[in-house]
Amino acid sequence: MRKILRLERIFAAQYLKQLMEYKGDFLIGMIGVLLTQGLNILLIGIIFTQIPSLRGWTLPEIMFIYGYGSLPKGIDHVLTDNLWAVGQRLVRKGEFDKYMTRPINPLIYCALETFQIDGFGEILIGILLMISSWSAVDWTPLKAFAFIISLPFATVIYTAIKIALSSLAFWMKQSGSLLYVFYQINGFSKYPVTIYNFPIRFFVSFLVPFAFTAYYPANFLLTGRNFFLNIGGTVLISLVFLAIALWIWKKGISAYESAGS
Repeated sequence: MRKILRLERIFAAQYLKQLMEYKGDFLIGMIGVLLTQGLNILLIGIIFTQIPSLRGWTLPEIMFIYGYGSLPKGIDHVLTDNLWAVGQRLVRKGEFDKYMTRPINPLIYCALETFQIDGFGEILIGILLMISSWSAVDWTPLKAFAFIISLPFATVIYTAIKIALSSLAFWMKQSGSLLYVFYQINGFSKYPVTIYNFPIRFFVSFLVPFAFTAYYPANFLLTGRNFFLNIGGTVLISLVFLAIALWIWKKGISAYESAGS
């Protein structure tokens, strides 16, 4: 773990130097992220000017769920965004070869190589939303513990799904489109899953479990009920999907054949 953290510091420093070469592009990217998230929040606010509650959920509660869900997504975005490149171009163009020839685990090297600072925009939005809706939660020591424990495991779910879908490129040569389609499902997770019908609830809870990155842990923080389902489920689902993702990655690595020209 110490070695991984050291590599992360080195890669982050190098990537920040690259970003500073194009300050305008960096600022535009950050502004774009903030505007996108801000417009989504504005839309929720407009809806609640007409509808005081949504299936029993108030605006502060939905804002809290949305804010909580932005944190693991932003953390994953900052730390492992380079995994997208595996599905989009690294395998197809044969550029993945360099990860196979270095004395570092290819998955760790690929994940840490890019430090995507745009993700801090999502993290900032999440923090601001949680602060603005802080009164919706009756905080207790158990809830504070649940928040600290659930956040890293919720982040792992994003990373696991990204690893699994990116790994398909080892057979398909390119899986970026598939990764993009599945990743868009995370939008459902930032709202209470109880507003959806059963097939959607089941899909986002157990097949592509983005609901465990936002709704379920936030639901415990808001209601104080079902600790083992909401928090324990988040931990269990993250570990199961990470194990599956790592297995797919390992099989993909063994099937990898350099491509490109």
